[in-house]
Amino acid sequence: MSQVKDIKLAEQGRLKIEWAENHMPVLMKIRDEFSKSKPFKGVTVGFALHVTKETAVLVRTLIAGGAKVAITGCNPLSTQDDVAAALAKEGVEVYAWRGETTEEYYANINKVLDHNPNITIDDGADLIFMIHKKRPELLKNIIGGCEETTTGIIRLKAMEKDKALKYPVMATNDADTKHMFDNHYGTGQSTIDGILRSTNILFAGKMVVVAGYGWCGRGVANRARGMGSQVIITEVDPTLALRAAMDGFMVMPMDDAACMGDIFVTVTGDAEVLCKRHFQKMKSGAVLANSGHFNVEINIPELEEISKSKKTIRDNVVKYELKDGRHIYLLAEGRLVNLAAAEGHPSEVMDMSFANQALACKYIKENKLSPGVHDIPKEVDKMVARLKLETLGIRIDSLTPRQKKYLESWEEGT
Repeated sequence: MSQVKDIKLAEQGRLKIEWAENHMPVLMKIRDEFSKSKPFKGVTVGFALHVTKETAVLVRTLIAGGAKVAITGCNPLSTQDDVAAALAKEGVEVYAWRGETTEEYYANINKVLDHNPNITIDDGADLIFMIHKKRPELLKNIIGGCEETTTGIIRLKAMEKDKALKYPVMATNDADTKHMFDNHYGTGQSTIDGILRSTNILFAGKMVVVAGYGWCGRGVANRARGMGSQVIITEVDPTLALRAAMDGFMVMPMDDAACMGDIFVTVTGDAEVLCKRHFQKMKSGAVLANSGHFNVEINIPELEEISKSKKTIRDNVVKYELKDGRHIYLLAEGRLVNLAAAEGHPSEVMDMSFANQALACKYIKENKLSPGVHDIPKEVDKMVARLKLETLGIRIDSLTPRQKKYLESWEEGT
C-alpha cells in the first residue's frame, strides 16, 4: 500500500503532471506507441527517481505499455508530495515524501524491492546497490536496469571493474540526448532557479565559484555568466580545466578561489569538495549550494565544527554563525539545490531524458544482455533527437546517395 505525505494533494499533483505532459511531446509519442504494442506486459518496474511531475509522465508511459510500477525517491528532499499523491491516487505503488530520514529513505527503497522488479530504474544506483548488498535473492528475477545520472554511472562502472555487477544496466545518462541537454541546460537553469528561490540573491556582479566543469558545471557556469556574474572554475581534470580557460572563465584551485567567491556551487559527483580549510577562508555571507547527486560535496560536519550556532533563516537556507564572527549560508542541507529548493529540470529537457529511459527499458526487454554497463544504442539516441526536432517544428538536411557513398568509401583521395 502506498505511503505518501498527504493523499489530499492529489488534484494539485494531477494538474502538475498535466502541465508536464503538455511539454513532453516526445515521451507522449512513445506512450502512444507503447499503448498499442504493450511491450511491458507482465513486467514489474521498480523506480528510485526524483518523484517529480516529469517522472510521473515516465511512470504513466510505462504503465500504458503494460508495466506494473513501484516507485520511491532517490533523495530525501526531492519528492514533490502532490505528485506522489497523484500517482498513489491512480493506483501506483508510491513510497516517497519530502523530508524522509535516512532510515525512512532506505526502508522505502526496500518497499519498492518487495515488489520483485524485473527492471530497475535508478538515479544514483541505490536500488542496484541494495539488491547486490542486501537483497541478492532478487537477482534471479531481474533482466536489467537503467541509470539516470553521472554519479550512478561512476559507481556502477566501479562495480563492473570489480566484476561485482550481476545484471545489465543501460547508461541512460551517457546518451547524447541526455547528458548534452539534461545535464547542461537542465542543471544549469534549475540550479540557478533553486538558488534564486532560496535566496532571491542578485547574480549580477557576484563572483560565482563552480566546482567541476563537466556537462553540469558548464551549464551552471554559462547561466551564471549570462546573469552578469564573474565565474571561477575549479577542476581536477586538466582537459576540462583547459576547456574552461578557453571558454573564457578564470580557472584556479579551490584553495585560491575560496576567499574570492560570493556563491559556491559544487557539481563534481565527489566528496569533500568544500571543506574546513575552504570555509575558514570564505567571505562572511558566502552562499553554498550543491547540485551533485549526494550531499557529500560540502563537508557539513566540518562546517558545524567551526560554527557556534545555526538557524533556518529562510526556506532551504541555514545560516551558520562561525566562531570567528563570520557567517555562511548553506542551501537545501547540502542536497541537490535544484530539486530540494526548486522543481528540478524543465519538462522540455526531461522529455529527451525520459524518452531514453522508456526506450532503454524496451531494449532491455527485447534483448538478452550480459551483466555490465551498456550504452544506449546510437539508433535510439538519434531517434530521440529526430523526434524532438519534429516536435519543435525543425527540419534538417539528409545525405544524398552520393554524399553517403563518399563518407562510406576509402578509395577517393584528394
